[in-house]
Amino acid sequence: MKSVFVTVGTTSFDELIAAVSSPAAEQVLRSRGCRQLVLQIGRGALQPAPQHGPAFVREVFRFKESLAEDLRSADLVISHAGAGSCLETLEEGKPLLVVINEKLMDNHQLELARQLHKDGHVLYCNCRVDFP
Repeated sequence: MKSVFVTVGTTSFDELIAAVSSPAAEQVLRSRGCRQLVLQIGRGALQPAPQHGPAFVREVFRFKESLAEDLRSADLVISHAGAGSCLETLEEGKPLLVVINEKLMDNHQLELARQLHKDGHVLYCNCRVDFP
């Protein structure tokens, strides 16, 4: 089963959760062979409903003591640009797409994402992309 794990760490990043759990995004994920989407939503107000179908599963949780198993099970990780989340994912050797939370003041996430991209470790973007 191809699995995508999305993490926002201990923060709130509803824009990321909304983007990846939208019907259009989930359709794109399914078309690329994704059968499982695991959302770690942190302190966010948005909490998509779990979905358990024969072709697609969406799991949702706020926090766990450790994300190690979720990272190990993922074929792709989509993460906020928190240093801990990025480094833990890279230590697992997983492909990582970093999404910048542009609502943070003094956007250190952009600096970290740019450097990790420059060093060849990640791809990065923001949530302003609209799906067709």
